[in-house]
Amino acid sequence: MRCWIGLHHPLLGLEIFRPRWCDSGMDVPGSDLPGSDVLIEHGRVSLMSETAAYNGIRIGMREGGALMLCPEASLFFRDVQKEQSALDSIALAMMQFTPEVAIAPESSLLMEVTASLSFFRGAHRLSSLVRENIHALGFSVQIGMAPTAQAAWLLARYPLGRNQHIPRIRRVLTMASMTRQLDALPCTLLPAARPHREWLEGIACRTLGQLRRLPHAGLQRRSSKELIDSLERAYGMAPELFGWIKVPPSFSMRLELPSRIDHAEALLFASRRLILQMIGWLTAQQLAVSRFALSLEHERGRSALAPTAIEISLAEPAWYESHLVRLLKERLNRIELSASVIAIRLEAKETSPMLPPSGSLFPEAGSTIADYHRLLDLLTARLGRHSVLTPAAIEDYRPEVCNEWMPADAAEKNHSLSAGTSDMPQRMERPFWMLSIPVPLMMHDYRPFYGSPLKLIAGPERIECGWWDGSLAVRDYFVAQGEEGARYWLFRERTGNDWRWFLHGLFA
Repeated sequence: MRCWIGLHHPLLGLEIFRPRWCDSGMDVPGSDLPGSDVLIEHGRVSLMSETAAYNGIRIGMREGGALMLCPEASLFFRDVQKEQSALDSIALAMMQFTPEVAIAPESSLLMEVTASLSFFRGAHRLSSLVRENIHALGFSVQIGMAPTAQAAWLLARYPLGRNQHIPRIRRVLTMASMTRQLDALPCTLLPAARPHREWLEGIACRTLGQLRRLPHAGLQRRSSKELIDSLERAYGMAPELFGWIKVPPSFSMRLELPSRIDHAEALLFASRRLILQMIGWLTAQQLAVSRFALSLEHERGRSALAPTAIEISLAEPAWYESHLVRLLKERLNRIELSASVIAIRLEAKETSPMLPPSGSLFPEAGSTIADYHRLLDLLTARLGRHSVLTPAAIEDYRPEVCNEWMPADAAEKNHSLSAGTSDMPQRMERPFWMLSIPVPLMMHDYRPFYGSPLKLIAGPERIECGWWDGSLAVRDYFVAQGEEGARYWLFRERTGNDWRWFLHGLFA
């Protein structure tokens, strides 16, 4: 049995969807109504809230006539381009739940979530996560779930509470439950049935159940083949085909802000919208991000300033919203804006394949390593990149050069890159204590002397490098042992034609 989620948003052009929109007048009790909101398209009313319909506003009225009937009405002017951009952003964010997302008619989306139900622990939790993410994007949503895509779309299209005879259920997982729910819905929810509304009302056919029971041959002669096909697809009697949304090869999304923002902390809500889209993109590509950048665009014109760039590097690639948002929040708290921000852009700079989950029965030490990496990311975002340092190895054979302090994120990347290179020759044992300045040793009976004559027990290990930076080192390293049993790390350095001995380290 397949499962689909239908997402419907009657007006995506609004920054936050507040009213319940309707397409005809209705009797509405006037106690707790939403505002009188009206959508204007090409100078005429195309959608309205229930309060506006109660006050006499109807579809097709001119803008002036609507204001005359309801002077307190809030007018919104439709922007198809912004609606499509908002729908695309929601579709990209929804790919964190399933890669099979398709655009549906009337500002809707369809998601094939059969394989996602068990992963997200059931239909109820999955619906809640979808709703929370869309609310975080700044929109409201009506969700329907059914075994067929057309049925999920119809359940999402019909507002709850419009008819007391229709059960307030949007999630159905069996064909029998789906059939009962669809039979009670108005038949005019099908776009193919709307041109024949008067004829259907004339024969007292008002629900999908009544429409389904009509003879198909006569129905097709008086309506259209498209109505029969859409009805059969809704009830699972005909196949459904979709064109899935394809993600771009790289992620770089821009968002214009509704107003100028002067405080960096206030940018977190808008930035989270872009992060949710990036997470959907990462999940669809099976990738994790290791470095991303947020660009803050300022006013344009002659006195325009260059965008403020905020770049965040992670010690370990990640794709979790909570971790990425927390890092960005810490960085925004440390930013002082030089000018107002009018738009932001988020770009994924570096990505790597997403690691599969561990298949072991018992937890491994990797979880502790992951917590350590998240702590490094948080400290780096809060204190600054050059305030969190860690010792790291450098590709150099000289002991005094091959170790240095590096930013934690750069050191972790350097370690991950060098971890797989095992073609280096096996080096000798290194002491626990390295002297910052080698100590010159005197010779006694042709043997280096340090408290007692030293016996060479291992070596030599020749190091001859450093000509590229003017610090040429020509040395032979040995492990030596004193009469008391202590072990030392010595090197013999050639200066001209002479050799000199130095103590460079002590073993524990």
